[in-house]
Amino acid sequence: MTPPVFAHGSLRLYLLALLDEQPRHGYELIQALSERFGGTYSPSAGTIYPRLSKLEEEGLVSKSADGRKTVYEITDAGRAELEARRPELDAIENEVTDSVRRLADGVRAEVNDAMRSLRAELASAAREAKRSATKTSASTAGGTSTSGWGGDARVETSRAVHEADLVLSEFRQQLRTDLRTQANRGRVTPESVTLLKARLAQVRADVLATLPEH
Repeated sequence: MTPPVFAHGSLRLYLLALLDEQPRHGYELIQALSERFGGTYSPSAGTIYPRLSKLEEEGLVSKSADGRKTVYEITDAGRAELEARRPELDAIENEVTDSVRRLADGVRAEVNDAMRSLRAELASAAREAKRSATKTSASTAGGTSTSGWGGDARVETSRAVHEADLVLSEFRQQLRTDLRTQANRGRVTPESVTLLKARLAQVRADVLATLPEH
């Protein structure tokens, strides 16, 4: 996913909006921006502080000391500019929402691919189990019958595959719901997607390792 890029003057406006919510330190502004964009955009101090200085020069924000930190606060003039450019700010907010939604869609696609792959592996294992059961049954009966243990094994394997499929479907649905909730909170990031893929791959390997060898 391509991180959203602020058009000229838009970051300045968004900083005013964040300060309109509450006074913040520079680092808090950086964190707030990162959270709003779901971790896909995190400006550097070199990007934020020069704009804050410019806003202060223009009388749109003021600053005060809080120990070793500097707290920035919007002024009445800043609120006036923010209100005058409200339609532009709304457009920026819509882009933030769309960006986070695209990221969540990408995560769900990765989960679906991983689940399909695991289900395919289980189905393949089931087919191998059926073939093995048939061969064992034929050998036990001297090649004259395919009933008995082989038939029971096929039924048991089919039931197990069906139950595994139900478990996977329930897991996928629950994970998709959880991811959608976390994405709306801005907690789904590219780093978390990478971690999710790695963990799903490990889960797949662990599941396959539990299957008996024939």
